[in-house]
Amino acid sequence: MTSVRVDAWAWAVRLYKTRSAASDACKAGHLKVNGDRAKPSQQVKVGDEVRAFVGGSEKIYIARRLIVKRVGAAIAAECFEDRTPPPPPKTEAPSDITRERGAGRPTKRDRRLLEQLRGR
Repeated sequence: MTSVRVDAWAWAVRLYKTRSAASDACKAGHLKVNGDRAKPSQQVKVGDEVRAFVGGSEKIYIARRLIVKRVGAAIAAECFEDRTPPPPPKTEAPSDITRERGAGRPTKRDRRLLEQLRGR
């Protein structure tokens, strides 16, 4: 086997829960093969770069082995190499900003200062 459909491969290596979800992701432009938008029937070969928009972030995978059937998670992990860069570190925010009890409703200026402290 020299190539596999991109929707079948993405489903088999557990990028998406169902094959129809993988197919829908292709149609929506969330799957790219070697930088180009992929149709569900596009072929993936060993060594191709697959970019998938999954769970609100883009993941980068290199196809190492081609499979069509869904297999166990340990075997599926051997079929690709994850090249996704680590997420940026989260900025520290003040843990809890509270106002004194009985201070009343915050003024517009107070509200803006509180939102600035919260980082919004």
